[in-house]
Amino acid sequence: MKPMPGADAVKEKGWWKSHQWLLLRRSSQIGILLLFLAGPWADIWVVKGNLNSSLTLDILPLTDPYVALQSLLAGQSLMADVVIGAVVVAGFYILIGGRSYCSWVCPVNIITDLSEWLRRQLGLSSSVSLRSSLRYWLLAATFIVAVASGVIAWELVNPVSMLHRGVIFGMGFAWTIVLAVFLFDLVVSRRGWCGHLCPVGAFYSLLASYSPLRISASRRNACNDCLDCFAVCPEPKVISPALKGVEKNIGPVILSPQCTNCGRCIDVCSKKVFQFSSRFNNQMEAMP
Repeated sequence: MKPMPGADAVKEKGWWKSHQWLLLRRSSQIGILLLFLAGPWADIWVVKGNLNSSLTLDILPLTDPYVALQSLLAGQSLMADVVIGAVVVAGFYILIGGRSYCSWVCPVNIITDLSEWLRRQLGLSSSVSLRSSLRYWLLAATFIVAVASGVIAWELVNPVSMLHRGVIFGMGFAWTIVLAVFLFDLVVSRRGWCGHLCPVGAFYSLLASYSPLRISASRRNACNDCLDCFAVCPEPKVISPALKGVEKNIGPVILSPQCTNCGRCIDVCSKKVFQFSSRFNNQMEAMP
C-alpha cells in the first residue's frame, strides 16, 4: 500500500514541521470564524457583520470586492465605507495573492479538504474531469445575472456565504449546499468545487496576477520526484513550470495566479524544495 503523501516528510522533518502550514491555515480559518462568533455568542464585538461586509473595532470597514462588484452591476449604489472596504480587501489580496483567500480564510476549504482526506482514506480514484476554465464561465454568469436581475443572485446559493452565515446564525438550508459540495468533491470530481467551479476563487485569482508573495521551488535540484507535492496541491498544474522548468529556462517561483499559497507543498516535501518567497526572486540557478 502506497504511504500517504508527506510520510517521508514526517520522518525527515518531524510531525510539526511537516504540518506547520496546515495548522497555521486551520488556525487562521477557525480564528476568523471565532472573531465573527464572539459578538453574537459572547457579546464581544471585535468584528461586526460577515465575510461579505464587516466593520472591525468600529473603525475598519471590510467588503468583499466580488460582492461589491456584483452590487454595482445590479445597479445598486455603494456607500463610501463599502467602497473603502472593497479597496482595502482587494489591495490586501493583490499583495499576498488573491487565492490566499481560498486557503486561509474561506470556511468551505475545510469542507473540501475533509472530502479530499476521506477520498484518500476510502481509496476512491474515479473522478469526472472538469475544465478549470469552468469557474471563469460561472464567474461571468454571476455578473450577467446581477445585471439582468438587479439583485446579487449568486449570494442566495454561494456556499461560502451560506456556510459562514450558517455557523453564526444557524445552518438551516445551508446544510444542503455544504453537503452537496462535500459529496461532489468526494464522489464526482476530485477537488471539483474549489479547483474547477467556484466563481469566488476565480474572482480572487484575478487579483493574484502580480502578487509579490509567491511560493518558490528554490531547492528544486534536490527534488527526488516523489510527487507528494502534486498529490496534495489543490492546483497541481501550477507546480510543474517552477519545479521542472530548468531545461526551458523557467525560474523556480510559482507565478500562476491559481496557486493558493497554502503551503501544502512545503509541508509534505522531505527535501525542503519549497519555501515562501517573492516573485522577484525568480532568477535561474547558476549552473555548476
